[in-house]
Amino acid sequence: MVQNGSKAPAFSLKDDQGNTVNLSDFKGKKVVLYFYPRDNTPGCTKEACSFRDVYDEILAKGAVIIGVSTDSAGSHRKFRERYDLPFYLLADEDHKTAWDYGVWAEKKLYGKTYFGIVRSTFIIDETGLVVKTFPKVKPENHGKEILELL
Repeated sequence: MVQNGSKAPAFSLKDDQGNTVNLSDFKGKKVVLYFYPRDNTPGCTKEACSFRDVYDEILAKGAVIIGVSTDSAGSHRKFRERYDLPFYLLADEDHKTAWDYGVWAEKKLYGKTYFGIVRSTFIIDETGLVVKTFPKVKPENHGKEILELL
């Protein structure tokens, strides 16, 4: 996993409208980059809504929120519309960005082993350095937790 103090790996991913979004687009702003397993699942919905509920306050602190999963742009669009999510959701369908951040890992569920995204968040400063990592995030109230640190 990317460590505090290291340069955030660059990425170029599509948003839910098909537009390309690059990390470099946000130079000069703080970035809250959160990785989540799947759209429209209970934990991921709680986490996204917790960010939605503090979105304006996070913006007021000079930060942007970017969610990343391996779901398609179309899936993200439905997820955003269903829950009125005002921030970026990016499609990492080949899981390269998740791999670069160290959050693509082996997981176990009901005795089965598979690879997937480990729910994690990174706060990136205005110069592109990771200043805080949150491995294995608990989704409820995560937005408030991040807001308090900004």
